[in-house]
Amino acid sequence: QVQLVESGGGLVQPGGSLRLSCAASGFTFSMNHMSWYRQAPGKERELVATITSVGGLANLAGSVKGRFTISRDNAKNTVYLQMNSLTPEDTAVYYCNTRLTSKTYWGQGTQVTVSS
Repeated sequence: QVQLVESGGGLVQPGGSLRLSCAASGFTFSMNHMSWYRQAPGKERELVATITSVGGLANLAGSVKGRFTISRDNAKNTVYLQMNSLTPEDTAVYYCNTRLTSKTYWGQGTQVTVSS
């Protein structure tokens, strides 16, 4: 079955960096777009970034442009989110996402907290 497992979250000071990873299994990873979403407390889940099956950038939220980078390694079935210059507004649970035909899959999420 499809599995998406995020890792790499944690507590970081403002201005710091984190790299999130999402290990995928159960489908042909190299043929699918992959996305990162986030959900802050009391807010709706929002799209952060999408990467195409061949590594092109398909979407990037305006709030993270110039600070976050999405990438993938199809040999490792893993998608990454490099987050730099983090601010408290980036505090959220970050989710990995993909769509297969008409079904959407989510990971369990990884908490990112930006605080001094």
